[in-house]
Amino acid sequence: MNKFHTGSLIYPVDLCLNVKDLDKMVEFYNDTMGFDVITKEEKGVQMGVAGKKILSLVRPDNVIQKPPRRTGLYHFAILLPERKYLGSFINHLRNNNAPVTGGADHEVSEALYLQDPEDNGIEVYSDIPDSQWTWQGDQVNMGSEPLDFRGLMEIGKDIEWKGMPEGTKLGHMHLHVSELEEAFLFYNTLGFQRVAEMGGTANFISTGGYHHHIGLNVWNGKGADSAPENATGLRYYTLAVSGEERLENIFKRLAEKNYYVTSEEGVLYTQDPSGNRIQIEIA
Repeated sequence: MNKFHTGSLIYPVDLCLNVKDLDKMVEFYNDTMGFDVITKEEKGVQMGVAGKKILSLVRPDNVIQKPPRRTGLYHFAILLPERKYLGSFINHLRNNNAPVTGGADHEVSEALYLQDPEDNGIEVYSDIPDSQWTWQGDQVNMGSEPLDFRGLMEIGKDIEWKGMPEGTKLGHMHLHVSELEEAFLFYNTLGFQRVAEMGGTANFISTGGYHHHIGLNVWNGKGADSAPENATGLRYYTLAVSGEERLENIFKRLAEKNYYVTSEEGVLYTQDPSGNRIQIEIA
C-alpha cells in the first residue's frame, strides 16, 4: 500500500502531542506500542520506526488537561505493512494485558483501537488490498463489521513482536472539527477529495484514491471550540508533498482564500478552521 503514502500525493507523516507525564507516555509508546526513541530531551521526545519519526511528545509549560468537547484529535492511525503484523500486535497486547477499546473490519482495512495513558485515541490497522475495495462512483464503501480477532491472532502467532516493523507509517489522522463543510473546503484547498461520508457527521478525505488520509467529524458537537495551546492532545501534525513547486502552489491557494499560512525554511505552517495546526513539508 506504499502507493498511497508516496509520490505526488499529499499525506500525513507524523504528529506531535502535548503531554503531562512525559516519562509515562514514552514508556507506553515504547513498551506497549513498540516505537523506538529517536531523540530525547528534557521536555520533548521523538519516536518512530527504523529511525523515521512518526510521533513527537512535548511537555509544554503550564500544561493542562484538554477540556472536554473540543476540536482536536479523535485518533491517529498507525498503518502496518502486512496483516500478519496486526495479528502479532494483538497477541503482544494480550500477552501484556494491555487494554483495547475495540476493533473493526472496515471493508478497506482491519483496525484495532486503544487509548494512551492521557486518553489520546490510537488506531493500529492493516489495509485490505485495494483491488478488493468497492467504489460507487467516487465514493468508497467503508463499513464497520466485527474484527476477525481469532484469524489475526492465528496468522500472527509465529511472529515474535519486536516492536513496530520496518515500513510502519502514519496511515491517517482523524480529527474533531467544529463544522464539516467548512473543514472540507479547507482540506479541498490543500488537494484532498471527499471519498466517504457518515450520516452528515463525518467525512473521509484522501488523495490518489486512498480510502482516507484524513477523517473529519463533529462528534464533539457542532461549533465546538478549539483547545488551549497548552492543553494535552494534538499539538500539530505534518503533511508531506512532493516538490517545492507543489508546496508553493498550496501556499498560494491558501493565501488566495484567506486561510492562515506562513512559510519558514521550506515548511508551511497553517491550521484548519477548527484550529487543528498543520505543518506541510516536502517529502
